[in-house]
Amino acid sequence: MSDVIWNYTPWMWVAVTIVCIVIESLTFSLTTIWFACSAFLMVFLSLTAIPLKWQLLIFIVLSLALLIFTRPLVMRKFRTRIPTNSDRLIGKKIKLLAAITPEEKGSAKVNGIVWTVAASPETPLPLAEGTECTISSITGNTLVVSAQA
Repeated sequence: MSDVIWNYTPWMWVAVTIVCIVIESLTFSLTTIWFACSAFLMVFLSLTAIPLKWQLLIFIVLSLALLIFTRPLVMRKFRTRIPTNSDRLIGKKIKLLAAITPEEKGSAKVNGIVWTVAASPETPLPLAEGTECTISSITGNTLVVSAQA
């Protein structure tokens, strides 16, 4: 019986690899990819005379080690923000075309484009039409501004 299991063990690890890759491709969470890498290595280890219970232990230890030690490095790499053209607007001074009140967002024209404008949380409202403001950030398609002192 053990010979039968041993003959199919590499294929079991191939199946585990494929399942983990499919799950990772559906979730993009960077967790099951480490299990897929470990399972792929286990395909080659399973060709040796290592018993299945030890293969499972090696798989679990290797997967957890990869998950704990490499995932944070990869996540940090993916978190780097790529600047866009709209990032050049931050810090630019603008004049409001429409007032910003607690109930309504305003608008402003920047580089020929009319933007929706909201006040930053620390800016006292209302801000009247024609008020000079500085763009502090961009959230979606809304400029977040703070009033000039």
